[in-house]
Amino acid sequence: MSSVIVRENGQGRYQQEIVAGEHRLVADEPPALGGADAGPAPFDYLLSALGACTSITLRMYAERKGLPLTTVHVELRHDRIEIDGKPRDRIQRAITLTGDLNEEQRQRLLEIAARCPIARTLTQPLLIENSLVETP
Repeated sequence: MSSVIVRENGQGRYQQEIVAGEHRLVADEPPALGGADAGPAPFDYLLSALGACTSITLRMYAERKGLPLTTVHVELRHDRIEIDGKPRDRIQRAITLTGDLNEEQRQRLLEIAARCPIARTLTQPLLIENSLVETP
């Protein structure tokens, strides 16, 4: 089980320090939402996780199958739309594959992208358990 710690860093109204193993990142909101834009917004990190997972999964699959995949480029966008009168989050994922791939290989890679671990997590019911921890 992996663990990530997020805490206010005291540097701005909404700035957060993110500690993931040995990595330290900053999250913030854009000025339009009252932040200082000192780092990516939370949804940017969500999209980053999906994009990185997509690209890594495609690279691993191509290596295993010996496919001539040269590069993977993933562009993601998030917005809110209305479906049947209800607001829904939508992520659009545009994948560019370069290499001497035939159409069958390209379609198979698209199928694999849809099954990367982050995509699977986001597209099925997700359980988030919350608890309060007492400070010492």
